[in-house]
Amino acid sequence: MQAPTQRRQFIRSRGLKIPKHPDITRGQRRGALRDGLYERKECDAVMKVVQRGDVVLELGAGMGYMSTLMACKTPAEHIHAFEANPTIIPYIRSVHEANDVTNVTLHNALLAPEAGEPADFYVRKNFLASSLDRESGPDNITSVEKVEVRSLPDTLAQLNPTVLVCDIEGAEAGLLGSADWSGLRAAVIELHPQWIGQEGVQSVFDAMQKAGLTYFPKASEAKVVTFRKGW
Repeated sequence: MQAPTQRRQFIRSRGLKIPKHPDITRGQRRGALRDGLYERKECDAVMKVVQRGDVVLELGAGMGYMSTLMACKTPAEHIHAFEANPTIIPYIRSVHEANDVTNVTLHNALLAPEAGEPADFYVRKNFLASSLDRESGPDNITSVEKVEVRSLPDTLAQLNPTVLVCDIEGAEAGLLGSADWSGLRAAVIELHPQWIGQEGVQSVFDAMQKAGLTYFPKASEAKVVTFRKGW
């Protein structure tokens, strides 16, 4: 009698167990998870570039899918996943626990050019719409949470990542140019040109070029761009 209960509790996606949640795993997201299409371009990219011994810095952990995929399906040594939305942290932990993940450190914090006072984070019913921007949906805010702001340069010095995975909903343009990424071997970045424009896209490419990484077309598709050294 246990097996049917287990099937009702989880969605199977790319061999992972994703706990069902009334707000998070519903609608189109639920179908994409079941079909193995959730964040497909980013998933395909990390599977191509993450290698044994890599320390991955993930900016924008979302629902915990990408960190779980990397922990379970790649030979990465460790993943540091940063997520600003404090209300989704328990769910991310449940995804990790469901898949027996032991090599991910989850950080509920924002990274910025400099450490600062805790920032206001506006939580919305649709967790993907939650952000630091109150005006992006002022009528749909369910709560305002304080989030720790850490120094990106200090974090890089402490963690020494070799791979960057970044999906931070348009903040990539301002953030990536504020630190030294020369310790990276590879980077997978989801661009949001509808928000950052041509200048913002160029700033991302400039930051990677400055770090000695070159655009890697074999693991890039549409707005998901990959950079590598020595390919």
